[in-house]
Amino acid sequence: MKFDKLILQIEKINSDLQLRAIQSVNQALTIRNWLIGHHIYEYEQEGQDRAKYGENLIRVLTKELTSKGIKGMSFSNLKTFRQFYLAYPQIGQTLSGQLLVTRIVQAPSEQSSKYSPDIHKMLKHFSFSHFAELIKVAKPLPRAFYEIQAIKGRWSVRELSRQIGSLLYERTGLSKNKKSLLAKIKHDIVTVEDSIRDPYLLEFTGLKERPEYNENDLETAILNHIQDFLLELGKGFCFESRQKRITLDNEHDRIDLVFYHRILKCHILIDLKNRSFSHADAGQMNFYLNYFKDNEMSKGDNPPIGIILCTSKDSVKVKYATGGMDNKLFVSRYMVELPSEKQLENFIREDIEHLSPSATTTTTKKKVIKRKTKK
Repeated sequence: MKFDKLILQIEKINSDLQLRAIQSVNQALTIRNWLIGHHIYEYEQEGQDRAKYGENLIRVLTKELTSKGIKGMSFSNLKTFRQFYLAYPQIGQTLSGQLLVTRIVQAPSEQSSKYSPDIHKMLKHFSFSHFAELIKVAKPLPRAFYEIQAIKGRWSVRELSRQIGSLLYERTGLSKNKKSLLAKIKHDIVTVEDSIRDPYLLEFTGLKERPEYNENDLETAILNHIQDFLLELGKGFCFESRQKRITLDNEHDRIDLVFYHRILKCHILIDLKNRSFSHADAGQMNFYLNYFKDNEMSKGDNPPIGIILCTSKDSVKVKYATGGMDNKLFVSRYMVELPSEKQLENFIREDIEHLSPSATTTTTKKKVIKRKTKK
């Protein structure tokens, strides 16, 4: 046997079994989420004390399950699990009786399609993130179209989302040469690396997301520096999270840095943009602030504060978003406790001079890191 052939065989064995392992975990995650959706639906239909919770059932479930340390049980996720069960009742045919502690409550059958591929084939090819995209397609026939095309093209979740968003089904229906249109699609094929970074999979397996998944070298260096800078102010900043993920409707947004300020009694959200300020940045921060108000604030907390740090070579803009803070005393106090806009502007200018692509070298980065540790 030639040495090169041996290398190829080992590479193939490794990649094949990696993929098989990920498919196995993905199927377990998908079935878990389907079962959760099934039990929520069943409770709504037959629960003797359902009137006690009514429309607040999922909110109460979120609070109770999260308090028990179970990851991925947000309000948005539980609603998605319920919708998933309703859209794919045929998954119940694949389950053994051991997994079902109660009988299956039949979901409305009109939400599934007779044109859908075999459910075993879908479970083999799709992660739960794929299914979460597919259930956004309300009508069974268009959904079946995307199921078939996604399996044929081995689409990643991103590619599936892109094609649904670009109305591929409708465009194909209007096209005279349908095969030609579908053949022109540039397939963004799912990879093993993409699969193991899936947020649902990471939560299910108990693994932590790494900031390196979401940051480039420049952003990482600046965020490292500003994290230390704020903690060194000594004015009550307590580090809470890096690349804090918010998942709504299978879309994942990340807040660069999250602190809790023990004097102001509120969260401080920091979003870094490696470019000039855009009005869209304010909208994004407003979304983060509203999410924290509804999902992260505890009793006695003040509304969260957002700081947007925008950078570019020729200009630096530092913007505060203080949505909802109508307490004048609190507003004036936060202006004393937080670094001034000028301080932050000077801080960002200094880092950009050291770390901009045109000036950055490995040596310069080391100097910045060294400068940090000496402070």
